[in-house]
Formats: sequence, structure tokens, C-alpha cells
Amino acid sequence: MFFKAAFLFSLVVSSIAAPAASDTRLSKRAVLSVQNYSQFQVSSGVGGKALAEVQAKFPIDEKNLAAVAASDLAIIKAARVTAEAAETQTGGFNDAIAAAGGQKTTAGKALQVGKIKNKVLKLKLFILGLQIDQAQGGNDNSAKITAESKKLNNNIALDKAAAGQKSTPVNFQGTSKP
Repeated sequence: MFFKAAFLFSLVVSSIAAPAASDTRLSKRAVLSVQNYSQFQVSSGVGGKALAEVQAKFPIDEKNLAAVAASDLAIIKAARVTAEAAETQTGGFNDAIAAAGGQKTTAGKALQVGKIKNKVLKLKLFILGLQIDQAQGGNDNSAKITAESKKLNNNIALDKAAAGQKSTPVNFQGTSKP
């Protein structure tokens, strides 16, 4: 009788103590929160490390894109739209550079460095969204990812060429709210 009780007790204890299997594909915990453009923009400071700045602001596990939460994907997509608007819409980089007298002025040069950093943000988020969609939904976004990656790599090279140069952001109103 004692043997049966001890055996059952050891089974119960070992099942409680055993680590639970964790399938990271099923673990979709959100890591991002909705922010204003001024909070997630990367155009301030200096040029040279835009990609690292984007990755710090959007800390997504790129090795397990299937595990990205739906809310994080929605935030990434909304932030990308806002970053694009900050480049092209009224009050964005294009307007600010023109108002500063073009890229040859001191203010215009700093805004251009900021615009390139903003393009790195926009393109990285666009590619990330495509990759997540592909990983989660099975959509083949390979051609679009390749095309956008060429643009991203070009802008990363421009950003690195501007390493240490002053970078000025724009005061653009927008959010990452889906």
C-alpha cells in the first residue's frame, strides 16, 4: 500500500514539476503599444544608425514572425502609413525641406538626413508587415519583399553615408493606432 501511494505521489509531483512545453508559434503576446509619431520617429539626432533605431522602437522577434501578435502587426502597418505620410503629406519632410530652401541649406541638409532615416523606418516597417503576413497567412509576398528590400538597402546606405551628420525630424501629427 505504501508503495502505491509513494508511486502515485511521485507521478503527481513530477507532472507538476515538469516544464510545460512552450510552442513559440502559439505564443502571441503583444510587445508594441500605440504611440504618436513623435514617439516612434527615428529622424532626430544624427545619421548613421537608422536601422538600429527602428529595431529598438519596434522590438519584434524577426526569427519567429509567426508568433507576432495581431495587435502588433496592426500597429506596424499603421506606423508605416504614418511614416509615409510624414514624408509626403502637407507638413512632412518634403514641405519642410522646400521651406528650408532645399537640400543645399544647412537646415535642408539636416532635414534630408531626417527624411532618409524616416524612409528607413517606413520601408523596414513595410517589409516587416509583409514578412509577418507571409509567415502567418501563407501569402507569398516574396517579390514585394525583394523589391522593397532593395529600396531599404539603398536608404540604409544613404543613412550610413550621413553618419554623424545632424538629423532633424518634422513635427508631424499621426499615430500608430490601427
